[in-house]
Amino acid sequence: MILISACLIGVNCRYDGRGKINHGLLTRLKGRNLLPVCPEQLGGLPTPRPPAMLVGGDGFMVLQGMARVLTVETELDVTSAFLKGAEQCAYLARILGVKKCILKSRSPSCGLGPVPGVTAARLLMAQHEVVLVD
Repeated sequence: MILISACLIGVNCRYDGRGKINHGLLTRLKGRNLLPVCPEQLGGLPTPRPPAMLVGGDGFMVLQGMARVLTVETELDVTSAFLKGAEQCAYLARILGVKKCILKSRSPSCGLGPVPGVTAARLLMAQHEVVLVD
């Protein structure tokens, strides 16, 4: 079982209401068991939604309560939704025996470089292999 960012398989769940389908990735994963997730939706945020940013640190620091996630324009604190979504992803990965996680890069939830997002950090803490795709 591979946990994968739902937007990468074409689900219109990104903040802007669109997907980010990666046809090459889908070809490579054909026949594999996939668990599509959108941490922001699992955390209770709507689609579309305002873009968000990490403030005061990375996803690891958000998990420790030392940083926050705010919407870009209005600086609304959406940290609790990001934490809930990350926990839901980690829970699903654990109960379904996920070994590998393929996440969308450049996201305050799923991203890993240069700054890890909240869900990416939570999955790494649970010792899952995390791979990023653009």
